[in-house]
Amino acid sequence: MKTPVASVNNLTKIFPVPMRRQKVMAVQDVSLEINEGEVYGLLGPNGSGKSTILKILLGLVTPTRGSCKIFGRDGRDYRSHRDVGFLPENPYFYKYLTAAETLRFYGKISGMGGKALDGRISELLELVGMEDARHRRVGGYSKGMLQRIGLAQTLIQDPRLLVLDEPTAGVDPVGSRGIRDLILNLKKLGKTVLLTSHLLEQVQEVCDRVGIMARGKLVREGPLDSLAAIHGQTEYLIENAPSNFGEKIRELAATSGAKLVEERQPRRTLEKIFLEAAAASADQPGSER
Repeated sequence: MKTPVASVNNLTKIFPVPMRRQKVMAVQDVSLEINEGEVYGLLGPNGSGKSTILKILLGLVTPTRGSCKIFGRDGRDYRSHRDVGFLPENPYFYKYLTAAETLRFYGKISGMGGKALDGRISELLELVGMEDARHRRVGGYSKGMLQRIGLAQTLIQDPRLLVLDEPTAGVDPVGSRGIRDLILNLKKLGKTVLLTSHLLEQVQEVCDRVGIMARGKLVREGPLDSLAAIHGQTEYLIENAPSNFGEKIRELAATSGAKLVEERQPRRTLEKIFLEAAAASADQPGSER
């Protein structure tokens, strides 16, 4: 049996409240595992303990009880972080640097240099779709562009595990779609991804397994398809049905003892409508690019 890429074991974190004789239990007895090559989503509302788990996993916060491991090493051991890329919820970059200069800065911190670093910078800017902004200063970037350059920064030393805290928060639907496509591309490249989000629909398409947090507890966990499925029901999507087809379906359901729960037309999400409209607008003559 393979060792999990990352694991959290009976983790509890209690924070004291400054100036008060009170304590807040941010995380309560949480256990989970992230396997190689999967995208694992730690989901839940703000304040549910997601970011605290990431910080403990990365050795940035000390647990009250329990433990975390990365590649079999304790999360507090700096050697466990050598193959990890981390994107915090609100990454900070030096505003006067360009995209290329920013990646060069982090590359040198990671011990890279010379032609190898030059090639890596070009490779990553192309991967995240930022080649056109290579020489633009970061201070003029949109939120979506900052997230993409942040993703490039996490990949500079080619880590095996990416830890992404709210990667689509504050990003418009087009930028969010681009970030999700990038995460799927990283999975194809063999990367393991652990991400958190309170925007459940935005990460639904990229996660293999999810853990749902509420008030510091892991309340549900498992493969996304299994959690999302409604057991005992089957949907059929039929195109170009004759006008009396629905009546025949109802008759068949009545005679077979089945229950027809609902009839409806397929619906698109508001996000998909937005993306289609944005794409159509971009294709119009004279539109800005």
